[in-house]
Amino acid sequence: MPFVTKDVNLRVFLFLIWLGFVIFGGKRGRIIAILLIPAIAISDQLSSHIIKPIVGRIRPCHELDNVRLLVGCGSGFSFPSSHAVNSFTVATLISKFYKKYAIYLFSLAFLISFSRVYVGVHYPFDVLAGMMLGVVVGFAIVYSWLYINELVKNKFGKKVEEENLQ
Repeated sequence: MPFVTKDVNLRVFLFLIWLGFVIFGGKRGRIIAILLIPAIAISDQLSSHIIKPIVGRIRPCHELDNVRLLVGCGSGFSFPSSHAVNSFTVATLISKFYKKYAIYLFSLAFLISFSRVYVGVHYPFDVLAGMMLGVVVGFAIVYSWLYINELVKNKFGKKVEEENLQ
């Protein structure tokens, strides 16, 4: 679990996935790669810099005796788990484009999220709230893209047709 939860391992893994979408993913993969940038930025900023300071929940490794701490406790707040928010945002976004991989994506996101409780740095509710927030952010990004894409297609699609008629 310490390997699964370590930030550098997750960043390298996510970068390799992102790079794979850019290089081998075709048009759909490049759309996902582009959408992952604001998705992770929004989910991470929302959880780490907006919600955590407002809630101010202390991590269990700072509050409880006899916590089995398998990694460094960290100095930040606990609620919600940013690992859970980010991993569920990514799983939600990618699974909207690759539905047949949804079970694997959400299983991996769940493993990453569960690892935060297992290593002693989050309460279960921190992770549960992070999972739910991640799904909401993922859907918000996907449906915002679909809405903007439709607007652009309607606006410029009609213009191109009008130019062809003249």
